[in-house]
This record gives sequence, C-alpha cells and structure tokens, in this order.
Amino acid sequence: MEILFYAAVFLFGLCIGSFLNVVIYRLPRGESLVRPPSHCPACGTRLGALDLVPLLGYMFLRGRCRYCGARISPRYPLVEMATGLLFTAVFSKFGLSLEAAGKLFLLVLLLAISLIDLEHLRVPNGLVLVGLAGGAIWRTLQATGRGIGAAWLEALAGLAVAGGVMLVIYLASRGGMGAGDVKLAALIGFFSGPAGAAVVLFLGFAAGALAGLFRVWRRRSGWKEALPFAPFLSLAALVEVFYGAALWQGYLKLMGW
Repeated sequence: MEILFYAAVFLFGLCIGSFLNVVIYRLPRGESLVRPPSHCPACGTRLGALDLVPLLGYMFLRGRCRYCGARISPRYPLVEMATGLLFTAVFSKFGLSLEAAGKLFLLVLLLAISLIDLEHLRVPNGLVLVGLAGGAIWRTLQATGRGIGAAWLEALAGLAVAGGVMLVIYLASRGGMGAGDVKLAALIGFFSGPAGAAVVLFLGFAAGALAGLFRVWRRRSGWKEALPFAPFLSLAALVEVFYGAALWQGYLKLMGW
C-alpha cells in the first residue's frame, strides 16, 4: 500500500508540474492560463490528449511537435519530473499532514518563480500574492493545534526578518537587488518563521555569491550582468524545509547558546 501511495503522489506531482509549465510560459507573457487550450508555441496547433501526458508525451514525441516538427524545450519534462519528486520527498518526510501541504505549496510556487526569474529576470507579483494568500490559510489552519496567536506571530516574525534584511540590502544597493527579491524573501519567511528565514538568507546569499564569483572567473570580466536571485533563495528554502531545524540547532550549538 505504501508503494501505491507514493506512486499516486508522484503521478499527481507530474500533473501539477504540467500545469506549472503553463504558468511559467504564459504568466510572464500576460497570457491567460486557461484560454486558449495547450498548443504548440511554434505552429499554434492545439495539442491532443496524448501529447499532454506528463513525461511520456515528450518521450513518445521524441522532443518534437508532431505537427510542425519544432523542438520542444526539455524544460517541460524536467519541471514535471522535479515536481513529482518534490511531492514524493515532502510526503515522505512529513507524511500526509498539514505541514506537508504548506511546505509543498511553497516549494512548488518557488519552482515556478525561479524559472520565470531565470528567463525574464523578474518575480511576478501575482505569484507572491498567491503565496501569501495560501500561507495565510495554512497558518490559520495551523492555529487549531498551536493557537492562532502563536502561528501568526511566527509567520509575521519570519516575514519581518527575511523581508526586513532584504529591504535594507535593496535600499543600500540602489538597484543592485530587485524589489521582487525582497517580496520573495518575505514570502519565504512567512512560511519558514524567523529561524528558518535566517537559514534561508544565509544559504541563499552564500549560493548567490559563489555563483557570481564563478561567473566572473569564467568570463574573466567584471560583474556586469544581472544575476537572478530567486533561484538561490528557492534552493535555500528547499534545504531549509528538509534540514532547516538541524542547521539552526547546529548554529546555536556552535555559538554556545
């Protein structure tokens, strides 16, 4: 039964990943997420049911549109696979629980935001608002076991820590960091709480700094191009979901607290 459960979870994750592909492609272009139905970006032909089967559709078509032969971006099956694995990993760690639902909601949203930021260098306000709305519902449901005051205090403290630190950096950098990154950090802090927000900020800046230095070294030039920061915050949030508590306790122990 456990194998069947995780198989169902993985398959459901693939389907959510398929929808994420629609969001990632259409939202930055100002297109409706519902109309028109899924179609080939190259020739505009409406895709059939078999074309839309997650993972398998891409494999059967050998990465090309059956109607015009245009190459299909490998991003589509990769996003589907990543989402399926996220579903499996989160439910494996947290079980079928409210905790799992909240963490998974955040991670799936961050996956979409990260890929949009990588391609378009912006964090969509709409997705941040969706995240905050979902987070508010999640925090309120958490209150049944912890008390609404405790759940919301943790959420708002996390938002203040992550958003506050990023806001200071944004103002000091005078355009070196985007306002979207401030909003995204605040969203992550709302879900993770103050301790989790501290872990995410540390890991996110560490990963971003290493990536920036590698880019400068590889190109043997100064730092001239914008570096999308949402993927680093999102990667840090992923680590925090699974190992944040252990990392925070390790830090406290190291400091002798």
